[in-house]
Amino acid sequence: MMRFRFMSKTTTSAPRWMRNVLLAAGAYNVLWGAFVVLFPSVIFQWLGMPLPNYPQLWQCIGMIVGVYGLGYAIAASDPARHWPIVLVGLLGKIFGPLGMVQALWTGALPWGFAVNCVTNDLVWWVPFGFILKHAWEQHQVDSGEDDLPDEVTLLAEARASDGTSLAELSRKQPVLAVFLRHSGCTFCREALSDIAARRSEIEATGAKIALVHMGTSESFAAFAGGYGLGDLPAVSDPARRLYRGIGLRRGRLSQLLGWGVWWRGAQAFFSGHRVGKLQGDGTQMPGVFLIRDGRVVRRFLHATAADRPDYLELCRVPGAQ
Repeated sequence: MMRFRFMSKTTTSAPRWMRNVLLAAGAYNVLWGAFVVLFPSVIFQWLGMPLPNYPQLWQCIGMIVGVYGLGYAIAASDPARHWPIVLVGLLGKIFGPLGMVQALWTGALPWGFAVNCVTNDLVWWVPFGFILKHAWEQHQVDSGEDDLPDEVTLLAEARASDGTSLAELSRKQPVLAVFLRHSGCTFCREALSDIAARRSEIEATGAKIALVHMGTSESFAAFAGGYGLGDLPAVSDPARRLYRGIGLRRGRLSQLLGWGVWWRGAQAFFSGHRVGKLQGDGTQMPGVFLIRDGRVVRRFLHATAADRPDYLELCRVPGAQ
C-alpha cells in the first residue's frame, strides 16, 4: 500500500473588496439584529401593521441575523477558507426571499415589508456568489507540483498492498493503471463494472489491470471485491501525489457538474450504479494510463467526470505520447 504525505496548498489572497463586503455584511447584520431585538415593534409601526402577538419570536429572528453578522466578520479574515459561512449565508438569503414572495402573493404581508428582503438578502447575492466562486477556484489550486519527483520516480514509489510497485509490475507485462474518482461516485462504480465485464479481454492482450484510488486499502479492497476485482493490484494515494504527478487535476465545475455530466450520471444511476459515501477528493478527475517498463506510453485524460474510456482499445493500441 502506498502512503504519501499530504501537500499544502498555495492560495491567493482574496481581493480586498471581498473582505470589505463581508465586513459590511457583518456590520449590517449586527446592527439590524440589535435594532430588532431592542425595538421589536418599530418596523411594524412604520408600516402600519398589527403588532406581533409574540414579539419574542421577532426578536429571536433579530438575534439569528446578528449572529450571522459575527460569522461574516470572521469569514472576512479569509473568505476562501471560511466559504461554508458564506454559503450558508447565501442560502438563507435565497430561501428568505422565496418565502417573502409567497407571503406577498397571498397578502399575508404588505409590500412595504419586502424592503427587508432587498437590504437583508438581495443586495448580497452577487458579491457572495463571487466570493464562493473565488473559494472554488482556490480549492482547485494544487501547490507543490514543482516539488514532486518525475513521473518515472513516482511510478517506482507507488506500491500496491503486496509491496510491488507499478513500475515493477510494468517490467513483467504492460499495466493498465486506472485512476478512479472517489468510491461513492456513480462513474467510479460504472468504471469498475465496465472493467469487470471486459477483464478477460483486457488480460488477453497481455496487460495487467491495476487500480489507483484515494481511500484506505482495507475499505477499497471490500469495495472492489463487490465487482470481483478484489484480487487486482490496488494503490492507495489519499494525498493525490501520484494523481498530480501523472497529470491528473481537480475538475472544473463544468467537468464535474455540467449538463452532460448530469445526464450521464442519471443514465449510470438508473443502470444500477448507485451513489455512495464519498471517500477521497470529490473534485478529483480520473484517468487511465498504459505503463510499460516503468514509463507511461499511453494515457487517457477524462474531459469530464462522465467520460467512459474504452479500456480494451487502450491496451490494443500501443505507441507512446
